[in-house]
Amino acid sequence: MPRFFVAPEQVQGDSVTVAGQEAHHIKRVLRLGPGDIITLLDGCGNFWESRIESFTGETINCQVLRRGLAGGEPPLRVVLVQGLAKGDRMDTVIQKGTELGAAAFWPVLCKRSVVRLDASKKASRLERWQRIATGAAKQCRRALVPEVVEPVEWSTALSIIPPGALVLVLWEDETGCTLKDALQSRPGPDEVYLLIGPEGGLEQQEVEEACRRGGIPVTLGPRILRTETAGPAALAMILYQWGDLGG
Repeated sequence: MPRFFVAPEQVQGDSVTVAGQEAHHIKRVLRLGPGDIITLLDGCGNFWESRIESFTGETINCQVLRRGLAGGEPPLRVVLVQGLAKGDRMDTVIQKGTELGAAAFWPVLCKRSVVRLDASKKASRLERWQRIATGAAKQCRRALVPEVVEPVEWSTALSIIPPGALVLVLWEDETGCTLKDALQSRPGPDEVYLLIGPEGGLEQQEVEEACRRGGIPVTLGPRILRTETAGPAALAMILYQWGDLGG
């Protein structure tokens, strides 16, 4: 059954209106019409199995048939704090991270980040990234759409990580602690912040700053992974150990 996201305010009792890109996709791309059954989600964990009743211009009016909790979310919240990467690498991180179960994405500007975004580019990139997260969430049948926040500086990101959260810093120069060590030596936390550098990795000063704020440097092993590979790989390992990957 096709799945689409709506804002919570679009649900009024047993009626739901669908507008914007989702309405365009239903009407123009899939060519669905009155009588067809679709699943609507609010991105907050709720779903409504609904029947298309009518079109009003570019708005679609639906009747709720069944409602409930959508499920499909991992029991552990993992935030991917990703060094801003160039080209379509950020797209890959957000798409694959969403499929694997990331709760949110924080793009960060690091010393070795090649990309520098002005205000207009920030807005367009943010819109694009959120659209990618929404599409990936629909494809993998997630109940929630991970939030992609506006890019911030490395120090700013560190300062807003909540106290008590587990902070893991992937660093190719770390030799003493593996990610496996970090996962197996402690009980599962409520929240994990996974810090990934851009192309070229993190500078030692950035790692030291993260350590002063409670971060734990870890290595993934002897092979150096690309920035768009490292985050999803580590995310999969964390959600296998403490989440629901693997069944």
